[in-house]
Amino acid sequence: MMKRGTIFTILAIVAFAALLLYNTLSAQKVECTVCVDYNGHHNCATASHSDEAEARRAAQSTACGPIAGGMTESIACGKIEPSEARCRTK
Repeated sequence: MMKRGTIFTILAIVAFAALLLYNTLSAQKVECTVCVDYNGHHNCATASHSDEAEARRAAQSTACGPIAGGMTESIACGKIEPSEARCRTK
């Protein structure tokens, strides 16, 4: 049999984790998928955020990561017009 204090501690940890998860997921109101073509490579990524502009920016940054070589190319890739962008409200 578990002690009463141990049960309360476990319940408190589970409640705290559930609260963190809820707050994180409820703030993500827009989801965007962005595809970029950079230096002969093509990549797509999806990101979510509280507004469309930030969701698009995050998705483009994520899409550029694997196809850009280094920080300078990542910045340049992030500034190009995406070949495709779709956003939806959650």
